Amino acid sequence: MNRSAKTVRLFTAAALGPVLAMALATPAFAAGPLQVASKVLTEKKTAAADGTTRVALVQATKVVPGDKVVFVLDYRNTGTQPLGNVVLDNPVPQQLAYRSAAQGSPTPEVSVDGHTYGELSALRVRTAAGGLRPASPDDVTHVRWRLTSPITAGSHGQLAFQAVLK
Repeated sequence: MNRSAKTVRLFTAAALGPVLAMALATPAFAAGPLQVASKVLTEKKTAAADGTTRVALVQATKVVPGDKVVFVLDYRNTGTQPLGNVVLDNPVPQQLAYRSAAQGSPTPEVSVDGHTYGELSALRVRTAAGGLRPASPDDVTHVRWRLTSPITAGSHGQLAFQAVLK
């Protein structure tokens, strides 16, 4: 098992405009057997025959301000040995406002500066007047997950967070 932390930083690409056409770069990481792919999904609501509304996550092609999006990180160990101390770090594009971990995903550590991470309630942001105020979800610039268990050979997992287009 690898004793030193392996940090994988993920980057996204987004085009700006009145309507944001979002595409994620699916980078090929030189992290050895750790393969990570990312995608952006959005909610699609449809009326069901019983009168209820069904919500499904679909690949985001166009989103407008106020739309909810879900960033999904898929990871896989393609090697023959377990990978330990893995950290997955994803910047939040400026056009988006972080909201929370996605349903079923562990809560990530967050950062308002890309350097200091922790629970949102513990972070502070400097005000224009030079004071400090509690950080809000709109201040989040990065999300990070520290995988507490080694990723066994051949196994995979998924992490996700929710955001809205500003």
